[in-house]
Amino acid sequence: MIKFFSNNRIIFYIVNFSIIFLYLYPGSLLGLIIYGSEKIQPQITPDFIISSNHFHVFIIVSIISFLTFIKTNQIKILTIYLIILSISLEVLHLIIPERTFQWSDLFGNLLGVIVVILIKNLINKYGVFKK
Repeated sequence: MIKFFSNNRIIFYIVNFSIIFLYLYPGSLLGLIIYGSEKIQPQITPDFIISSNHFHVFIIVSIISFLTFIKTNQIKILTIYLIILSISLEVLHLIIPERTFQWSDLFGNLLGVIVVILIKNLINKYGVFKK
């Protein structure tokens, strides 16, 4: 599976473009498609302390990213990129019409990235998938 993503980086770029487009769209594009209203946001699972939608999205984006880029120098840049992306997309909600900045969304974004980074580090440290 790792070779699939690293050989097909277009998937990484499509996922990143899609997430940026969805975050910057004024209103909810998914709500418009599913419910016929830009004001309704689809909810995957109930929120707890953080936004579960944002947590799930950034887990998926982070997993695809780490499966795509596997070299050490790429991982460092990718980690910084994912953290900056998760913060900047939520901060931009301060200026986008019909969108609001929420701390729970920001923490959901960051926690999604951090969970994948921690799991990746544990796998690298203990060699779960090494032969």
